Amino acid sequence: MASELKKRTLSALVMAAVTLAATWYGGTPFRLFSAAMSLLIYYEWSKMTRLPEVDLRGDAFGWVAVVCIAANLAFGDVSLGAPLLGGFVVTALLLKFLRRGSGWMPGGVLYAGLSGISLAAIRGSDQFGLIATLFLFAVVWGTDILAYFFGRSIGGPKLAPRISPGKTWSGAIGGTISGVVLGSALILSFFSQMSMRTIALALALSVASQIGDLFESFIKRRFGVKDSSHLIPGHGGVMDRVDGLVFACFAAFLLAMAHAAWTGYGETSVAGFVFGL
Repeated sequence: MASELKKRTLSALVMAAVTLAATWYGGTPFRLFSAAMSLLIYYEWSKMTRLPEVDLRGDAFGWVAVVCIAANLAFGDVSLGAPLLGGFVVTALLLKFLRRGSGWMPGGVLYAGLSGISLAAIRGSDQFGLIATLFLFAVVWGTDILAYFFGRSIGGPKLAPRISPGKTWSGAIGGTISGVVLGSALILSFFSQMSMRTIALALALSVASQIGDLFESFIKRRFGVKDSSHLIPGHGGVMDRVDGLVFACFAAFLLAMAHAAWTGYGETSVAGFVFGL
């Protein structure tokens, strides 16, 4: 037990250090980090859903798509990320229906591609992007850690027993409140005041992160696997650690895009949307 705890602790410290260092520097380091996330997530998605076994050609196309998206994230024009992803997902769906391939392939392209694109878009290249990303981390990590604490301490009715038997309503509610409080505290450490818009967004991101956690639990239960992979010593896979984070990123990114389309302010960054700039 002591050896396993040491392994988990060291892995957690390394992951936190790499993530926070990339976030702090932004720019190319964070874009490379986001691209790596996309590739690792697709690897685990493909492995969990057994795509190489059931649809080898479809999986090959999925890899081509995610590698192109990741390469554009790392070295290309970030603004082309969403159109590129859309084109690949539509093509993947057409291939799925024309060839009667696995529906998990286009799902994997969307999930992995949007993970990297949304994460990079939130960080952006300025200080507001840094604060917005730290805000996202505070909400998601606060939700995840304290949901576990409240759930174990209080117990009570299960949240989704068929998908994840260990999760309770007390944990979900306690985690959501904690995520909003920690996200708000982080914002107030940078700004003298905070709008209700940011509080509402923290609430939405906290809920989205818990939906992401349940979504990955559904996939693992569907395919009978315990962990998404064994890439992280003592922690399982990358998806096991970022399932809530990527759904929160999806929510922030898609809400910002919807807001830009609705208002006509297409040049507003995701961070600008978060802070109402």
